[in-house]
Amino acid sequence: MQAGAHSTDEGGGGDLLAFLRARHGAESGEARGTRAGAGAAEAIWREGRLPPGDLADAIAAFHRLTRADARRIAEWPHLLDGLSRRFLREAFLYPVSEAGRPLLCVADPSLVEPIQAASLALGGSVALAVLSFEEIEALFERGGGEAAAEPEEIPAEIAFSDDVETLQDLARGAPIVRAIDAMLERAVEQGATDIHIETGREDLRVRFRIDGHLRAQQTLAKHMAPAILSRVKILAGLDIAERRLPQDGRTNVKVGSQEADLRVAVMPTLYGETAVLRILLKDTRLLEFKRIGMSGRDQCAMESLLAEPHGILIVTGPTGSGKTTTLATAISMLNDPSRKIVTVEDPVEYQLPGIHQTQVKPQIGLTFATALRSFLRHDPDVIMVGEMRDRETAAIGIQAALTGHLVLTTLHTNTAADAVVRLADMGVEPYLIAASLRGVLGQRLVRRLCEKCKVPDPRAAEAAVEICARRGTPAPERRDFFKAAGCPHCGGTGYRGRVGVFEVLTIDAEIEPLVRREPDPSRIVEAARARGMTTMLDDGITKAGQGLTSLDEVMRITG
Repeated sequence: MQAGAHSTDEGGGGDLLAFLRARHGAESGEARGTRAGAGAAEAIWREGRLPPGDLADAIAAFHRLTRADARRIAEWPHLLDGLSRRFLREAFLYPVSEAGRPLLCVADPSLVEPIQAASLALGGSVALAVLSFEEIEALFERGGGEAAAEPEEIPAEIAFSDDVETLQDLARGAPIVRAIDAMLERAVEQGATDIHIETGREDLRVRFRIDGHLRAQQTLAKHMAPAILSRVKILAGLDIAERRLPQDGRTNVKVGSQEADLRVAVMPTLYGETAVLRILLKDTRLLEFKRIGMSGRDQCAMESLLAEPHGILIVTGPTGSGKTTTLATAISMLNDPSRKIVTVEDPVEYQLPGIHQTQVKPQIGLTFATALRSFLRHDPDVIMVGEMRDRETAAIGIQAALTGHLVLTTLHTNTAADAVVRLADMGVEPYLIAASLRGVLGQRLVRRLCEKCKVPDPRAAEAAVEICARRGTPAPERRDFFKAAGCPHCGGTGYRGRVGVFEVLTIDAEIEPLVRREPDPSRIVEAARARGMTTMLDDGITKAGQGLTSLDEVMRITG
């Protein structure tokens, strides 16, 4: 591979934006909030305006550098030893040895200072080649990252001590602190949403939930469990002496350059304690319905519902289905100086400028209901309630919607139509639901097929046509069905990342009488589908036909 030499006078970020506009159209070169200069390429990638591979091709052409093949790069020995992996990851630099000569793979050649620093560390003048941001992330995940940190050996008789002071000393010691910090860093790097620390009969197992599935990460000696779990308890402000009862807590931590909110749950089990750490990254990126996978039809329906002056809009789905992200997207669309928007959340995951956000604190009496009641005295236009958990919160939300406020909230139900029944089960009268409810968005997350290894699946195309025929719905226009294969890029799973599938139930003049009487979800769905609603299954089959996911994954998620 002949890699180009780096040149610092190839042009700034502003020229790159113009180049992208000419090469891929205006949208890719006019990312909102993107400034000219170094970092413009990363901003475009993070906003998802252009596929990572296309963006890398354009960057290589603009800077007149070789576009590297990630699969070949992965086979070459890396030159990470002795260098700061964190620095290289943050600058998206990956050094390898090509036939004994150093080659520096870069995602953004305009980052002159990091490239010069890495070149000096590698011995001076180094050839450059371009990889996509995603490919460099995958290289670090696949083996270029830190090895799993093994805590220094602690004598078993000390580790199993019941003495609280001994446990505190162990948990605050450098080996355990480094092990937990490394665990958090690896989880964030790999895009994990949860860390499971589980005490078994003979060992302590660590697993990450990535793209909705658990993956084994690390196994430690059984006698390390008390120290590891005590460290987790100290972070979350829990009682390390209490091992018989479940405990819940939370904390804010800095992981690399990112701030994260950790929700910690500790539970006693047969062989000891187990802990689950849910990772919620403080995300301030710009949000759009298109970016989270919503179809044009559902986008129009959601935008119409958000244009309503008052009423309730509910987002439904199980835990971890992206409801908070969808609400944050809706709030960001409504955010302008003419509106006062207030939110009460648990916790605040997206920090949105210009919006008054409150986090619940049950220990001092600040619940969803008390915050919502107080909000009504602050003259808001839009209220976002993280979750309607009880009858009191639902009743106040209904009252707010009937008195001229737009209320956005979430419920845990399987389908959009089930939200109506859930409100009725909470004790809200059906006539109040009909008067206040404007629409319900149901959603799930399905895994995206890995672009590197997906293979055509003709049988899925036939099955999709058969399913649509049985349901009386049109077959998808595109029938480019694929299935998962597995490769190093996706960790052998065949999937990398997730995309949403949605259904939007609009409560219009035809649906409202069905809600006002004793609500029946099947009748509501039947009437909504007759008026053009597409269900999550319909949306999933369409996305499978576009090659975004597999039909098996759609059926697994939607049932």
